[in-house]
Amino acid sequence: MAGGPMGETIVRVAEDADMPGVREVAAHYEALDGWTDMPDFLDAERAFGTLVVGEVDERIVGIGGVLRRGQISHLSDLYVLPEYQSSGVGSGILGFALPSGTPRVTFSSDDSRALGLYIRQGMRPVCPLMYLTFTPDAATSPGPSGVRAAEGGTDARNGANSVNGAKAGNGYRVREAGAMDARASGGERTGTLSWYADLPGVTLHLTGSGYAFARTTEGDLEVGPVGGETPEDCAAALSAAVAAHPAVEEVQVAVPGVHPLLPRLLDTGWEIDDLDTLMASDPGILRLDRYFPHPDLG
Repeated sequence: MAGGPMGETIVRVAEDADMPGVREVAAHYEALDGWTDMPDFLDAERAFGTLVVGEVDERIVGIGGVLRRGQISHLSDLYVLPEYQSSGVGSGILGFALPSGTPRVTFSSDDSRALGLYIRQGMRPVCPLMYLTFTPDAATSPGPSGVRAAEGGTDARNGANSVNGAKAGNGYRVREAGAMDARASGGERTGTLSWYADLPGVTLHLTGSGYAFARTTEGDLEVGPVGGETPEDCAAALSAAVAAHPAVEEVQVAVPGVHPLLPRLLDTGWEIDDLDTLMASDPGILRLDRYFPHPDLG
């Protein structure tokens, strides 16, 4: 507990009755844009990690969510309403939500207070995380990633390659993707990926030694997580996901600034729309040369 601007701050794990207040805080920062239906990433945090609230005078004024990948704790969000910032609410939530002594990862905005808070929690800036967008145009574009699917892989338009998670009876494909994802992302999270694959509009694309999850929402396509055994496998899986959704208006993907394919993506029509700072307690826990994270799920 800590002293807030209007009363005592209580930090605790979120309960069912808290979710309207939780979503109100998240919506203030437009964090739910693109999540038009429930369940959303806040539900995933409760199911596969920890969702924490900061409460002042019985009002939820801040939230923090952590998702687990093996031993890694991914801080997926930390939001405090403006009038309660710099009051200790954020640091209280963070200290409660993050377990001590485990590897930590987050995507930080350019807010100097947030950066300082994460650094004090043992994380260091690793590289920019660039949010790229692409407008499909088969008549003028050489291809969404500038590479073809890996030799011997499955055609991106083949129904056996693009599946809708467990709903299509393809739980084994999610497990296959989960094994590749664990090697690329630094930790196992097949449960989270199975949950995601079951959401409306989500498809999984396997291309030999690569995988890509994709979700259509309001005419756009969000691709991630994406990974593989090599950088080229990432590109092939991204290509497969985009090729399987030719009617979307815009494609979005998050790419670490040190990924070797970033220049090629920019050369073939992708544009930098926004960026965060990828922070980690140990830069070596992520394979940033073969991994594109999901903006909310890590």
